[in-house]
Amino acid sequence: MTKHVVVLMGGWSVEREVSLDSGKAVAEALKNAGYQVTPLDATENISEDLSRLKPDVAFNALHGKWGEDGGVQAILETLKIPYTHSGVKASAVAMDKIMAKKLFQSVGIPCTEDKVISPDELFQADPMPRPFVVKPIDEGSSVGVVIFEEGSNYTPEMAGPWQDCQELMVEKFLPGRELTCTVQGDKALAVTELRPLSGFYDYENKYQDNKTEHLVPAPISDDMAELIKDYSLKAHQVLGCRGVSRSDFRLDDGSDGDGVPYILELNTQPGMTGLSLVPEQAKYVGQSFEELVSWMVEDASCAR
Repeated sequence: MTKHVVVLMGGWSVEREVSLDSGKAVAEALKNAGYQVTPLDATENISEDLSRLKPDVAFNALHGKWGEDGGVQAILETLKIPYTHSGVKASAVAMDKIMAKKLFQSVGIPCTEDKVISPDELFQADPMPRPFVVKPIDEGSSVGVVIFEEGSNYTPEMAGPWQDCQELMVEKFLPGRELTCTVQGDKALAVTELRPLSGFYDYENKYQDNKTEHLVPAPISDDMAELIKDYSLKAHQVLGCRGVSRSDFRLDDGSDGDGVPYILELNTQPGMTGLSLVPEQAKYVGQSFEELVSWMVEDASCAR
């Protein structure tokens, strides 16, 4: 019997448009793979919609708050609908950057120095020597990430991305190379180096064409690649992730660098667009997009 898969997409987070792109790509690939597919733009009526559709599996292509932080996962658990990606607890912890870093450090994954402050404190005095990075503690896709460099001026009156945040995380800025690694099940796939044409790998550079060069495999030593794969798998496991995740790192291996790969964050709902890194790494190890999303559907379950 053909499985009926509802692809959850859209939603109402700041990452709505990217989620719609991911969902459309996933839905098309699953149809080509032979599944019965219903795309669903998630709204506040999602429980009623899912109860009416009665799918065998929900493919979660939502990004950002509610779709990625355990909210929709709890609804799917209540409705007893098997779903892809990580469960309630792992999703919530991964979106809490402070708690996630504590768990990463507990298994020996290097993390950079950080502080938690309020937005008001940010404008009273620099919380640490510049350059430093400011980010919301509970957003994904580099939403709201700003680098405070020497000479850069930010004021409370500016329409900054932190206006609605109660807490911010401030981290020491790490120069160097941007690297990322996908984990699928119990295996790390590959390491990609990301080279933005300008700035860093922020929201714009992630989701717009011709903004970032992807080098897969990353031009690093075999030992470094294996170390980053090991850290990615440990991060996936210590948070209790399931299905597919992607971990991002900074590595300063220049003449003045320390040669240490520092984890920046783990994404439990990596993008599935035409520019996304997970399908790209899967392809590198010989897995088509259809095979990847089919694996995720067959891996789906409750109590994740």
